[in-house]
Amino acid sequence: MFSTAYLAGLGAGAGLIIAIGAQNAFVLRQGLQRNHVGAVVLVCILADICLILLGVTGMGLAVQQHPGLLQWLRYAGAMFLTAYAALALWRAWRGESGLQPVSDGAGSRRRVVLACLGFTLLNPHVYLDTVVLLGSLSTQYGGDGRWAFAAGASTASVLWFLSLGYGARVLLPVFRSPVAWRVFDVAVAAFMFALAALLLVQRVG
Repeated sequence: MFSTAYLAGLGAGAGLIIAIGAQNAFVLRQGLQRNHVGAVVLVCILADICLILLGVTGMGLAVQQHPGLLQWLRYAGAMFLTAYAALALWRAWRGESGLQPVSDGAGSRRRVVLACLGFTLLNPHVYLDTVVLLGSLSTQYGGDGRWAFAAGASTASVLWFLSLGYGARVLLPVFRSPVAWRVFDVAVAAFMFALAALLLVQRVG
């Protein structure tokens, strides 16, 4: 039973976490820049594990019973994504090379961690995916099976963010060109604007 629940959690967690999202795009950029990658990966992993554990312990029901919170997060998340998209367009306009050391403090550990927390916690879908959905799936397994399921989902998060953050260096030869960074930033901006629009037009919960 333990191995079955663990593998089920691993598969469910991977299916939800690996989906393209604003958080993953941010982690990829930090990995390409080699800018506080360890801190970013750690924040993403710890946040996911905490949310997964909240779901397994039954907090998913509480989230469902407070739709007002998710709606507030919907608007806050849309504003955050719009601001980040505008910043990406500004970087593309200026033609900044993302592989150059940051000298103006914009890449400080504190700001990077705060941005990472924004992408992670201001997305209402992360609560629906981790707390509600994974929490609900874990109820299929009684006793220690729920914790095995949570361990599997947490393992998926650890493997994914480590691979995304540190595996991004494979793409470094491509991104040594400022043109490649301009294309990347324009694509990120369009993606963030689209996500912000979806948050505004789709009700959550």
